[in-house]
Amino acid sequence: MNELVLEFPDNRLLMDLCGEHGRNLTEIENRLSVQIPQRGNQLIVVAEDEALAERTANLLETLYDRLEAGKTVEAADIDRELRLDRSDEEDETPDDQLEMFSGGPVEIKTRKKLVEPRTDAQKAYVKNLFENEMAFGIGPAGTGKTYLAVAVGVSMFIQGHVDKIILCRPAVEAGERLGFLPGTQEEKVDPYMQPLYDALNDFLPGKQLAKLKEEKTIEIAPLAFMRGRTLSNAFVVLDEAQNATTMQMKMFLTRLGEGSRMVITGDRSQVDLPRGVTSGLRDAERLLEGIKGISFNYFTADDVVRHPLVAAIIKAYEADEPLA
Repeated sequence: MNELVLEFPDNRLLMDLCGEHGRNLTEIENRLSVQIPQRGNQLIVVAEDEALAERTANLLETLYDRLEAGKTVEAADIDRELRLDRSDEEDETPDDQLEMFSGGPVEIKTRKKLVEPRTDAQKAYVKNLFENEMAFGIGPAGTGKTYLAVAVGVSMFIQGHVDKIILCRPAVEAGERLGFLPGTQEEKVDPYMQPLYDALNDFLPGKQLAKLKEEKTIEIAPLAFMRGRTLSNAFVVLDEAQNATTMQMKMFLTRLGEGSRMVITGDRSQVDLPRGVTSGLRDAERLLEGIKGISFNYFTADDVVRHPLVAAIIKAYEADEPLA
């Protein structure tokens, strides 16, 4: 066994590093198969080999540096540091025109929280969201495609790069014929839009969000309501794009106006369109690949940042696909 002794000068920050009842250390111990006993203001890393001991020590020091910078250390932060390849970050420089990069190359600042990518695929995706006028995020559920897109939209809105945020989804379960559902228009639409509301609530204070919605500065609507509009100086997100038909996708993409950004997210394995109807997301991939200003980012089960069981479930279904 190899041992490394780490000494941390600030006991208060060391307590935050360890977490309540040592849960952060337990998380690291379980993820890396090491032991991290504490002795006063020291942490002792006990690992089977020297490389693993050094990796664990580097992780602990990185997390402590976060605390010194006034950031948090929670399970999500530990997960991100374990997943991300930091080898190329020394060569990265923040974009001077995008203040949301001022604290680092891929941080997203919103009113309520600082959002950071947790995998290399998420990191590349966020960069493309800032750098391209149109970006596609394609992959399984739980990979942060929509969450990160909404975070970037809120950040760009706060910084004044866009004047409004528009979020939409195909209401495919109702066949886009919302009139058959009981209630007002808003009551019919809300169940389909709830995931978008949830994301916005994470990034904006409730009163501000309510005011922005009332002023139509933030809009959440079904895809069918986008027809005939020109969306200028807006950050526009189409979620669940696999459930848009080819004609709907063309209609949506051609709404792009001056000063706007568009993000299209979807999961090709969860198409709910009627049998025989082609997904507009597949057609868009085929037709738009290689066009300058349009980026495509792909996620796998390894990028799932929800419960670990979600990744296992996705992999199980993927493994079964050839038998279907």
